[in-house]
Formats: sequence, C-alpha cells, structure tokens
Amino acid sequence: MANTEDVRRGLALTTRALLRDGRPWLPVSGELHYTRVPRERWTERLRLMRSGGISVVSTYVFWLHHEPVRGETRFDGRYDVAAFVDAVRAEGLEIILRIGPWAHGEMRNGGFPDWVQQMPVKHRTDDPAYLELVAEWFARLASALDGRCNPENVLGIQLDNELYDQPGHLVTLKRLAREAGLSAPLWTATAWGGADLPDPEVLPLWGGYGDGFWVDPGEPWDPTFRTHFFFSDTWDDPGIGADVRGEEAGHRAELSPWFPAATCELGGGMATAYHRRPRPDAIDIAAVAHAKLGSGSAWQGYYMYAGGTNPGPGLEETQATGYPNDMTRLSYDFHAPIGESGRMAPSHAALRLQHAFIETFGERLAPMASYLPDVRPSGVDDAETLRWAVRAEEGSGFVFIGRHQPHVPLPMYRGARLRVGTRHGTLELPSAPVDIPPGTLARWPLGLEVGGVTIDWATASAVTVLPGSASAPPTLVLIEDAGIPVEVAHDGVAGTVTPGAAAVRIDEAEGAALDVLVLPSTDAPRAWVVDAAAGGRRLFVGSGELTWDGAGRVSVRTNAAVPDVREYVDGAWHTPEWEHVDSAAAAAGPTRPDAPRGPSGPPQPEAPLDAPAPRGRGVGAVPLSLIREATSPSGDYGSRDGRQAAPDDAVVDAHAGVYRLEVPEGLDDDAVLRVRWAGDVAQLRVDGVTATDRFWDGSELVANLRDIGVGPGASVELHILPLRRDTGVHLPEDAAARLAASADGLCELDDARIDQRALWREIR
Repeated sequence: MANTEDVRRGLALTTRALLRDGRPWLPVSGELHYTRVPRERWTERLRLMRSGGISVVSTYVFWLHHEPVRGETRFDGRYDVAAFVDAVRAEGLEIILRIGPWAHGEMRNGGFPDWVQQMPVKHRTDDPAYLELVAEWFARLASALDGRCNPENVLGIQLDNELYDQPGHLVTLKRLAREAGLSAPLWTATAWGGADLPDPEVLPLWGGYGDGFWVDPGEPWDPTFRTHFFFSDTWDDPGIGADVRGEEAGHRAELSPWFPAATCELGGGMATAYHRRPRPDAIDIAAVAHAKLGSGSAWQGYYMYAGGTNPGPGLEETQATGYPNDMTRLSYDFHAPIGESGRMAPSHAALRLQHAFIETFGERLAPMASYLPDVRPSGVDDAETLRWAVRAEEGSGFVFIGRHQPHVPLPMYRGARLRVGTRHGTLELPSAPVDIPPGTLARWPLGLEVGGVTIDWATASAVTVLPGSASAPPTLVLIEDAGIPVEVAHDGVAGTVTPGAAAVRIDEAEGAALDVLVLPSTDAPRAWVVDAAAGGRRLFVGSGELTWDGAGRVSVRTNAAVPDVREYVDGAWHTPEWEHVDSAAAAAGPTRPDAPRGPSGPPQPEAPLDAPAPRGRGVGAVPLSLIREATSPSGDYGSRDGRQAAPDDAVVDAHAGVYRLEVPEGLDDDAVLRVRWAGDVAQLRVDGVTATDRFWDGSELVANLRDIGVGPGASVELHILPLRRDTGVHLPEDAAARLAASADGLCELDDARIDQRALWREIR
C-alpha cells in the first residue's frame, strides 16, 4: 500500500492493480464538485454517475468556498461536505477527497481564499507561517467531516494539485492532514508535468485531455493533446497546467516502480475559456479513455464527469486574478457526460459500455500487462499505421483497436488481420482481412472463458456477461463495431454472427454452455447495463435516461408517451412494466398498471418550434420578445500574454441584445430550458440577476429552470453580446464557419425550448 498507517481491511495495492478482498479491482472515478451542484440534486447526480459506470466519486474541497473570511467557515447547504460524503456512500460509491489546500479547478487563486492568497507567506511550501494556515484549515475541515474521513469510509485523499517540485511538502501535508484527523487508505498526488513525487508516500495519478483551453488562441491542435489518441507506454502529459506553471517543471515523467498506471483526469469534457473554446465530441472523449485502457490503465478517472455552477459570481479563474485565462463567471458545464443542468450529454452513452466492460472484466483486466505491436505509428502525424494494443495474461485478454482522433480525421484502414503471439501459440484474427472504419473503438476478446466455455476470439467488442438461470446459460454480450463483420471463434472454428439476431448457443462436450448475444452498433447509445447488488446484472436497450436505487429498481426519465425500453432475460427480449411517479407525468399519460407500456406505445414527437411550451411531458417553444437590439462592441476588452480578456458586465449591459423569455408556470423540477444561439457571451438572467452564462462555441445553453431560480412570476431574460468577425478567439470549426459567413458578426437567438420528461419506475 505504501501506507502502513491508514489501512482498510481487504484493500491492497500492487505494482499492477488495486485489490479488494484479494481480487483485482479496476476503479472508474468521476469528478463532481458538491459546491457547484444544488444539495437537493446530489443523489440524482450520483445515480446518473452510477448508471454511467462510475464506481468512485472524486471531488475538490475548495477552501475558497468554505472559508472566504478567516475563521468564518460554512459547511451548510451545498457546502455540507459531510452530508455529501454520506450521500456518496449511501449510493454504494467510493469517494476521493481532493483537499488541496491548492486545488485549481478553474477557481480564483486555485481555490485559496483571498485572505490566504494575500498572506506574506511562501505558499505551497514548508514555510511555517503557511503551514500554520493549512493546519487551521485542515482542522476545520476535519471537524466538519466529524470522523467520516477515515479509511473505512473514504477511499483516498489527494494532497494539493499539480505540485511539481515540492515532494517534501506533500509529505508534510500528509502529516498535517493525519494530525487533524483526516485519513484514508490511499494518499494520491497528480503526476503530470514531470512532477517530482515522494515515493512511496503517494500514489501518482495521471491525466490526458484530447483538447484544452490552456493553449494560445492561434495555436493548432497541440501534440500534447494528439498523443492521447495512441496506445503508448508513456503516461505523462506535459501540457496540463503548463500555462499556470510556466517554466517550472519536475523531474520524473515515467511510471513509479511502486505503483500501477492510474489516472484521475482523463478529459470527461473540457472547460471553455474566453480566448479558446474547444468543444469535444462524445467519441473524442471515449477515444482517449479507450486508448488509456488499452495502454494498461489500472484506474480510469475522469475530470469532469458531472458539471455544475459556481456558487456565486467572482469565484472563477480570471486574468485579473493572475491567470492567463478568463473563464465563465458561473457556468462550469465542462461539456461533461452529465451537464450543468443535470441532463446527460452523448458522452455518457459513449463511455457507458466501456465502463460496463470494466465492471464485468476489470478483475481480469486490471493485472494484465499491455503489449504494443512491433509496427507502431511513427509519431502523432502518422494517420496510416493501425493503432492497436493487447492486454493479456496466460493467453487470455483483449485486443484494443483505436481508429479515431478529432481535427485530423483518420482514413479507413484497409485489410487488417492481426497476429497475436501467446504461450499457447499464435492467434490470427479475423479469418480474413477486414477494413477498419474511422471511429472504431474495439475491445475484442481473446481466449475468454465464461461459464466453462472459452471463446478463442471475436471481432465484436465485449460489453458484459449476464448471469445464467435454471432455463438458460450465462450470456456473453458483445456489440458490433460498425462496418466490421462479426465473427466468433470457438474450438478453432470461426463462425459469422448477425448482430441483432437471437443469441448463439455454444455447447462444450463436458456439458458447459454459453449464449453469445451480439447487439447491433446502432444500439450502443441506447444500451444500459444495470449492476445493482440487490438486483443482479441486467441488460436494457431503450431511449430515455435509466437510473436505479439501492434495491436495484430501475427508473426511466423520458419525454416519450411511455418508456421505450426492453430487457434481455433468459434468451429473449421482454418489455418491463412501469408506473408513473411524478405529477407532471401522471397528468400527461396513463397510470394504470394495465395501461400500454414499452415499445408498443407511440413515442411523443417533438413539438413544432412555434408550439407553446409544455406544462407536462415533451418539448415545446418558448415565446420570445426582443427587448433591445444589440449594438456592436469594440471587441477589445484587454488581454494578457496574447490571450483575449472577456468583456465585463458593463460591456454586456451596453451592447447585448436582450430577449424576454415567457416561461410558463407549473413546470416540474426536471424541466430544462434549451437555447440555440450564436454570439460572444450569453447571460441568462432571472429577475435581473445572472443565473448562468456561456461563451459561445456552437453548443446549446441548457439550464434547469428550478436550479436557476425560475419561480412563479419570475422575469427571465437572455442577454447576447455580439461576436465580431475580427475577434481572434479560437472556435470549433463549425462555429468558426458560421462566424465567417456572417455579414458583420453574430448576435442571433435561433430558438428557445422547454424540455420536460416523465419519471417512470419499474413495477416488480
């Protein structure tokens, strides 16, 4: 463990993997900041994280949020860190507390309160005056946690963040935390940037983003981003935080001999700075995670996995507070799998089946080494060579193929046939060469034993294994990789399998049997693997948003008339029974147990954009009125080191186009406002106060109406500042093209809609 003091029974750590009760465990962690999410939303966000395959929740503990004035701490409401720990543990999830004291998180002063930042001390060092401040803060935090931060309850504690050349200081912080009463079996630190860490005091955690805001606006796609779309034995990312640390650097950029390769900051999305506005697609996010998994990751950790909103204005990182970047004042949506509004982004689905694979096969996968082929890409500009790797042990494992990167599309790879040497001989697959289409992220099984039956290999990605029953054997679930014929080889014979057809039964002479079910690739965004201890592992395919409680009971949120969801049980698809559980849905649809359910029910069509906003389930337009025409701003709001500064409220107040949105009353607490717009900066104001904001990158502004304070009689206005054609800020390609096609800049409100869904619970 590299930690003999704070031991949890049954938890161990080797150079390959974490162990729970002697069995390898491959955690999947996702970042959620409790102070950026309303307290009443914590449980639903946590259930969405769990339904996406997250097993560990990580969170920064921002000193700035809790103690803005020295000695005046707040640990109530959304600041109640103890209640958040309880909420996480109540959902059966582990938790990592990233206690800093310096955190970053696109926060002013890196999360230091102003009074700490202004102290005449040597920050983030063993200066006794600074350590006195830290000891006071840790003591207050420990008091608020009231004994909850112990090895049985908290999986890990991260010390500081992105500290590159102070290994002794990390040891001191560990001592101070323990003296305050904070302890956990794992103590961690971020390792990127060549950080010099104190082996073996902390577990090094790595990161990887496919794009980032911290690059200058005129720079092309940086090599530090491009490398994450390759299988590799290199884990450092010298780009993360480079804009903040400047020339400062550590000494080590390779894996520690003490610990496995583990991550805490794979890009679950990306924040938007004023000067540079990357907008990763779902497959971009999934491709980076896939590459790390194939490269030998023993821990998949995402930043962010659930976005949020700063708990007040003036808390964000800005050029005025010493940073090179201006961030949005309130929104911290991060383009995360769960957005600021609590709605899922497409990346939730893109990662979900990867995580189902990890949950099912992680025990086997975690200790497996990663092997790279003899012929590898020559560098980040090599778009031709096939990118693949194998994780295997004793002739059993998985082939990983990655054929995606953003910005510079990859061509079709022609005529792939892979040779994998094992101690039992050489495997060749598929039976004949195949073309690998762009966008392929494959996890093909090799020598995979399930239920006494061994699959030699298959050319479809492994997803999960469903338990057998008295009437059916276990089911190995695979999913088609689009455009690649599916073959399953057993006992030296390969056979073609049609995706979407009935499961193929494989019988062994000794009496063992296995069903192999291949889902069509079109089911990937609609597939859910429920792995609740009380309910067992289950497979669903359908539209809507699935979550489940501790008893394993599944719920669906959907704006369809009835849930369009099927479950695979004992070799056949079945339609579960559902009941409404919220008043809005009850008013809009059937509630009797014998009412029509499942895929036989007609879907609820999206309302025309000129239809009134719905009071129940569905999507409808919000009536708009222009209050004030926009005027052209100067576009020059200052800069730092060649990066444009964001306009302040005075500029927005002087030049923004202002629209009134007629939001109806009586909406349920799940209702969100979706705004399609184009411009520079948007502020959504409720009763004259900005509730959330965006820098335009071509994406929608999505806000939960209750969370932004829209109540009966509220005045809701959207302020859009024009974006000049000569702006110079970096935009995604489609947004840049729209700006270039404009006559003299952009200030457009395309439409605004309200989206409401019904909540249904499984009848069991």
